[in-house]
Amino acid sequence: MSLSEINSRIEAACAKAGRDVDTVKLIAVSKVQPLDRVQAVLDEGHRLFGENRVQEAAGKWPDFRQQCGSIDVHLIGPLQSNKARQAMELFQAIHSVDRPKLAKAIARLAQELGHCPEIFLQVNTGEEAQKAGVLPADADGFIAECLGLDLPVQGLMCIPPLDEDPSLHFALLAKIAARNGLSGLSMGMSGDFENAIALGATHVRVGSAIFGDRGVK
Repeated sequence: MSLSEINSRIEAACAKAGRDVDTVKLIAVSKVQPLDRVQAVLDEGHRLFGENRVQEAAGKWPDFRQQCGSIDVHLIGPLQSNKARQAMELFQAIHSVDRPKLAKAIARLAQELGHCPEIFLQVNTGEEAQKAGVLPADADGFIAECLGLDLPVQGLMCIPPLDEDPSLHFALLAKIAARNGLSGLSMGMSGDFENAIALGATHVRVGSAIFGDRGVK
């Protein structure tokens, strides 16, 4: 599926939901994608991408930025505290802040560096033991703690369980965000981004629907 087709589907979903299309940002998830595929999407004019790993992003985006100019890259995968400094230099937003230790490390570096990426806090809406993110019951306290650290918290992020209706998780995330005065909702992927838009997503993370299956040309 082409980038233009995804954009058309986003426009249709926004129209159906009565939303302005400018309120939804498409993050093209380029993790583990061949460089020629990423270049093709850049050539179409897209300038917002998502990566899962700091190391992969560090080996990819400085060269693309040198060639193409300004490109926004968001970290959507887990972040270790010892990689926080590098992440803050590479990314315009971090969607996976999920624990106090990481939040404090980012806040400390923000003071030192004089800048900070936009922050999204990851909520484990499915309460899955193997998945990162603060539990829904602890989300209000964690949001308050991060705001107290003067972090630029834009909103929340979730990755619903594979075997459950994602709309239930999108609605839960939206409810938590609303009661804490947060407007950003990073939710929805290739298979469910239209449902996410209907429930208020401001950032949708689409990879395979744009690039094709990873590692398959």
